Amino acid sequence: MLHETWNDNNLRTVRVKHTDAKKYKVSDMLTSGETYTVVNETEEYIFVKDNSGKVGGYYKTYFEEVK
Repeated sequence: MLHETWNDNNLRTVRVKHTDAKKYKVSDMLTSGETYTVVNETEEYIFVKDNSGKVGGYYKTYFEEVK
């Protein structure tokens, strides 16, 4: 499975801006203000290792880049 090799990736670091989701509950998996390492990215989603310890995909609107 391809996503199992993503654990070793370290593309950049992002910070969670908010966890206010319209459709899904993301507050259990992401913490506002916390930084996460990006392991993969598409046009619409960012894949990070979330609070569960597994890789999860989330909309880019939840994140801001850490400089």
